[in-house]
Amino acid sequence: MNLWDQCTAVERDPAKVSGAWVFAKTRVPVRALFENLEDNAAVEEFVEWFPGVTRKQVEAVLDFVPTIQDT
Repeated sequence: MNLWDQCTAVERDPAKVSGAWVFAKTRVPVRALFENLEDNAAVEEFVEWFPGVTRKQVEAVLDFVPTIQDT
């Protein structure tokens, strides 16, 4: 089991985006969030640029990251 399985804001389907972790009910890869944040984008900008991804999903992913790092 992958730790991301425990985050309800994301999903993985081999038929979607080559099996990458994506925001639930979208085709937006989770890695796109981190890439944009590294490039100094704000969360609000990310949500605006990627329709279908909600602020709540982004917050859930960001809250989940420390959980992964602690294991």
